[in-house]
Formats: sequence, structure tokens, C-alpha cells
Amino acid sequence: MSRLEVCELSAGYRRAAVISGISTTVDTGGWLGIIGPNGSGKSTLLKAIAGLVRHRGSVLVDGRPLAELRRRERARAIGYAPQIPQLPIGLTVTDYVLLGRTPHLGPLGREGASDLDVVRSLLDRLDLARLADRQLATLSGGERQRAVLARALAQRAGVLLLDEPTTGLDVGHAQALLDLIDELRRELGTTVVMTLHDLTLAAQYAERLLLLDTGRPAAEGTPTEVLTPEVLEKRYTARVTVLCTPDGSPVIAPIRG
Repeated sequence: MSRLEVCELSAGYRRAAVISGISTTVDTGGWLGIIGPNGSGKSTLLKAIAGLVRHRGSVLVDGRPLAELRRRERARAIGYAPQIPQLPIGLTVTDYVLLGRTPHLGPLGREGASDLDVVRSLLDRLDLARLADRQLATLSGGERQRAVLARALAQRAGVLLLDEPTTGLDVGHAQALLDLIDELRRELGTTVVMTLHDLTLAAQYAERLLLLDTGRPAAEGTPTEVLTPEVLEKRYTARVTVLCTPDGSPVIAPIRG
């Protein structure tokens, strides 16, 4: 079980509020996409949920306040992949992804065959196997981003927080990554909360969308309910039309003025 409850969450930096009064619930195995214009507070919301910035309000996983969990329990409850990670120097891709297994290691703190199997599988599925022995510093931006996401996925946390996971990825790798997240969500019951600028990808993968504007909820619902021309014009100051894929998912297309 990995039900996430966010209750009246507010957070900011240096006494300046960035998000205020945000409440939402994501059931076990659900996928919530957080969208909004630049500066709307998407990344801050994820950091507040993860407990990485000072905040008011509460975050519960399976009814347990996250703030009351011990570090290892918290790492098993919530995994977080930042948009701009601080990567350790000198580690290979394999060693870095193995760090995600730390919450699951035994008393001696050494990885076993099952941990290595998890890592190898993720490297294969994220097109990183050929880079397994390369140092992180030698990777391209998109390759580093995939390594960061592999580490977060290796954690096998009940709730997975992803901040712009497709940044720097071409369309093929972006789709492969989101497909993998969807597979793991269905296989393991992982609950996913993801920020994304690409509204069409958000609509195709997330079950529900939470639209933020100036740090507050502006709309929440299914992609079809949230992504309407009227809402997007008002919140993004954009001229768009909303088309549909064969399965009915919204496609956001800009209109030239």
C-alpha cells in the first residue's frame, strides 16, 4: 500500500511563500501529474512532499505522517528524483544506481544478488547497460538524467516523486522512460507524482492532473477535464487547440497568431 495524502501544504524560501494551501490525495498505484506555468510552484511542491524544504501542513503515506518516520522508513516510503541533481564524483553508473538499494540492505549494508538484478534490469530498460561502467561525469545530459531516474526507480519506494523526468531526453527515450514507470506502477503498485512541462505527455500518462498557478491549485481532475482551451489560455496565456489521439487522450497544439 502507498496511498499519499497531502493536507493544506504550504512552503517557500526565506519567508517568501511559493505554494499555499495545497491538498490532494493519490490512491495506491495512482499517477498524478503536476502541471502549471513557469514559477507556479511545481518543484517546490515536490520538495515539500519529500520533506526537503520547510513547510506547513502534513504529508501522509498510508495514513502515517511522513515527518514521524525514521530515515530508512522514509526512504522506503518515498523516492525523489530532482530535476537538477547533485551527482557524486567518481562513481560509475552501476555504483550510482546501486545507491537506490540502500534502504533495502541488510545489517551488513552490502548488496546481494537480488539488488544487482534490480539494477541490471533498470539499466537494460533505460538503455544504460552499455554505459554501466562509465563514470557519471562522462555522460551526456540525457544519459545522466536517465541514470538519476534509474537510481530513484531502484529504490522501489511506495511513492515516487519525479521532477521533470523527461528533461533533456529525446522523444524515444522520454516515451521509454514513462512506459517503464507505468509498467512498474502496475506491477508493484507504486504511486507516482510527476511534474511535467509537456502537457501532451502528461495527459497521456497521468491519470489525474493538478494544475498550479501562482502557488495555488487552479484545477484538478482527469486530463480531459483540466486541459481545455479556456483553462490553458487563462493560466498559460497561450493560444492552443486541444486535439485527441485515437484512444481519446488530449493533444495540446499551439496556434500561430
